[in-house]
Amino acid sequence: MVRQGWLSPVRLPQGAGYALTPKCVRRLDEAALRIYRSGTLSWHGRWHVIIVEPVRDRTRRERLRADLTFLGYAALAETTWIGPRSSIELDNLLDGEGIRADRFDAALEGDPRELVARAWDLGAIGEAYEQWHAEAVTLVSTLPEGAPDHQVFATRSRLVHGWRNFLFRDPGLPPELLPVGWPGEKARAYFEQEAARLLPAAAAFVDRELQ
Repeated sequence: MVRQGWLSPVRLPQGAGYALTPKCVRRLDEAALRIYRSGTLSWHGRWHVIIVEPVRDRTRRERLRADLTFLGYAALAETTWIGPRSSIELDNLLDGEGIRADRFDAALEGDPRELVARAWDLGAIGEAYEQWHAEAVTLVSTLPEGAPDHQVFATRSRLVHGWRNFLFRDPGLPPELLPVGWPGEKARAYFEQEAARLLPAAAAFVDRELQ
């Protein structure tokens, strides 16, 4: 994590330790906004378009693809990416990879739903939400009434861990671009409800262990 720029070594009174880097803080802030999405981000009807320079090295190219996908972008062509909004992490990503890119705030001449259908596989994402919701209901329902704090903490951690995987799949498209009855909304409502309900006991366990 130090080599990747997420942590930096520091000297603490107790000995050697680590501190979050600005890169890590930005990632945590953006990830938290997308994981605990209490509301839908507004969309002004325009797209953020990135045209990156060709990357010859395969490993570097795949890393760039994975990182841009995580930030909510989709590839229209090998060097052209779109997203419903810009990411606060984009500058850091491109600078870290040493990649030059031209960026545009663009309006689409055409049907935005057709563009979305080409850029993202909403069918597969929707199925993943349905599967997660079914598994999450099973997970939470097996937690007995009055379960000890450590068990609540474990269950909530598994709930959050499964949900956060959608950061790598769901770009967070605005409701007007999603199908009617989008399963991601049902899954989101369930996650927010159960994550909030389990939080007090889970936090009590963490506080007690840290003390």
